[in-house]
Amino acid sequence: MGTGQHEGETPMTTTENPTTTGRSCNYPGCTQPVATAAGPGRPPEYCEGRGHTKVTAWRERRRLAAAGTTTAADTDRPVTHARVTGAELLRLLRAETDRVEGIAGQLRDAITTLTDPTAAEAEVEAARAAAEQRAAAAEARAAAAEQRAAEEGQWRAEADAAAEEMADQLAAAEQRAEQAGEARAQAEADRDAAVRQAREDAAARIAAAEADRDAAIGQARDEAARRVAAAEAERDQARADAAQATENMRLAGQETAAAQAAASAALDETRRVRDDADKTVAGLRAEAAGELAAVRADLRARAERAETQADAYRAELDQLRARADLGDDTAASKTPRRGSRPAQP
Repeated sequence: MGTGQHEGETPMTTTENPTTTGRSCNYPGCTQPVATAAGPGRPPEYCEGRGHTKVTAWRERRRLAAAGTTTAADTDRPVTHARVTGAELLRLLRAETDRVEGIAGQLRDAITTLTDPTAAEAEVEAARAAAEQRAAAAEARAAAAEQRAAEEGQWRAEADAAAEEMADQLAAAEQRAEQAGEARAQAEADRDAAVRQAREDAAARIAAAEADRDAAIGQARDEAARRVAAAEAERDQARADAAQATENMRLAGQETAAAQAAASAALDETRRVRDDADKTVAGLRAEAAGELAAVRADLRARAERAETQADAYRAELDQLRARADLGDDTAASKTPRRGSRPAQP
């Protein structure tokens, strides 16, 4: 404990170095030296350890300016203002007192150390011991340097031998690299030739598959067209038969009318054969009606069969077309790979 400290007081620790710069802190009312510069750039303007910065200094200046321009007599509560101002000044006085006491204690410690002969002897002894240690270290470094010089000579010889060996290995490696480059060039040429041949084979197989596909599609289309033409011919024949039956029906009607006229004439000519003529006419009518109904039913059945067969041929044609399209997709998706043969149609 320093001689300037009282019992029961906490020792005041500061980081200031009063003899470093000789410049005082710019904080209002602070006489501490500025902090030591930590590097190049603008030198510090405030001390350390007390919270003095540009911001706090600006606030303190404003506070002091406001306190200096306002007196107790200028306010509506002079007693209260004076009490607050007095308390603030007392706080500042106590802070300055503590700071001065700390500085005085540090000054007394420094003077005591300067006037103590034992401290001077200890410093001289420490300097002598440090010098002896530096001399011993220098001798050790000299011996180590001599040993390193000897080792460096040996290492140099070993390095020369290793360099010669590496030169031989480098020449062999260059020769192997040249051989590897030639082998790689040959391998690339073989690979390009194989790829080109594989592409030509694939193109030929694809062309053959497409030709087979086109031929199958053409054959299927021809067969479907032939069947459709046959169905249409049968349908046309059925229609022609129906037209002929209609014509026969018309002729039968005409004949019936002629028969009726003849019957009327015969009735007019002879009354005595009226009953026989009526029976004959009725029989002819019934026979004609039956024949006409039979012809109509037969023609209708033929027309329906022809339509049904034409629909079946159309459905079969659609199926053939769908199979042909499916064959196109299958041929495209099953393109023969390299080395494989295309499937036979």
